[in-house]
Amino acid sequence: MSSPELVEGRIEIVADYFRSGFDTDKKSILPYSTAARKFYKMADTIIQTTNLTKNFKKTHAVEELDLTVNSGELFGLVGPDGAGKTTTLRLLAGLLSLSDGQATVLGHNLRKESEAIKREIGYMAQQFSLYAELSVLENLQFFAEIYDVPKAEIAQRTESLLEFARLTEFKDRRADQLSGGMQKKLALACTLIHEPKLLLLDEPTTGVDPVSRREFWDILTNLHLNETTIIVSTPYMDEADRCSRVGLMYAGKLVVCDSPRKIRETLHGEMIEFLTDEWKEAKTLVEGLPGVFEAQTYGEALHLLVDNGAKRLKQVTKTLSKNGIKFRGARVAPIRMEEAFISLIQQLENEDVNI
Repeated sequence: MSSPELVEGRIEIVADYFRSGFDTDKKSILPYSTAARKFYKMADTIIQTTNLTKNFKKTHAVEELDLTVNSGELFGLVGPDGAGKTTTLRLLAGLLSLSDGQATVLGHNLRKESEAIKREIGYMAQQFSLYAELSVLENLQFFAEIYDVPKAEIAQRTESLLEFARLTEFKDRRADQLSGGMQKKLALACTLIHEPKLLLLDEPTTGVDPVSRREFWDILTNLHLNETTIIVSTPYMDEADRCSRVGLMYAGKLVVCDSPRKIRETLHGEMIEFLTDEWKEAKTLVEGLPGVFEAQTYGEALHLLVDNGAKRLKQVTKTLSKNGIKFRGARVAPIRMEEAFISLIQQLENEDVNI
């Protein structure tokens, strides 16, 4: 049977639709009952790496990576800049040679059968890599020919993908005249034209507006519910929260790999939140108080990880008021992936300093 993490991840994906009020009657979205029936499909291993390593001269871009990704997973890859996320995806796509270690992708040996892997996967790079002078439709047709899609199927596949990516009315527009969000959706459509078994997406929503980002993830979620295996790197923690499992990379190593819920649970304690224009002064005042484990700032929001939310909320509000700090919105708040991510990175950075 599928692993508990995979089942849990898919349940959270479906639940997200209902929390957000997404229209499940749209043709592009599977009904809940159909998706639910697919939770219990046997999980095959799509990717298996052992001590996967990539060095660029003296730089260890990826170091001894052990990773297993099962069929149908939506796997998120997060980490600070330079952590090794892009290099990992390029290795798995067969675009870089291995310095050490072993890996299989879709049953193919990554060292010996990289060309076979390329034919069965879809890889989407960070940068815009389509043909700017071609129209939306022409780009799709071009990539269909590159991937040897049978000519009898090209028209049907392009039409379906245009509708799927909500680009039908823009099919005659040149790629360089599309908005950033539309370019990302076109790139994804071109990546899907040969119906790959595995998608490798490198920060696909970076630089697009929130609405386009949401639409792109609606498409990814539908692919996930249709059991496409997806590995996506992202700098956005709300996107990581949508994944079945998340891997945190730091200095070329995979340091955490678990479901979003379990990663959030690594922060022992409760979170309290304040909104204040004087966040620097407030942070200095409260981060040393008893029961305060950690202080993080997000714009004018101050988040404190504490041992007891209700108890420390009273203590902190009293301290801020006594020192003339104006604040609003004081509350006990749920712990998000963003707090967990920042806390883990801070711990790793402190360990580096102490070595």
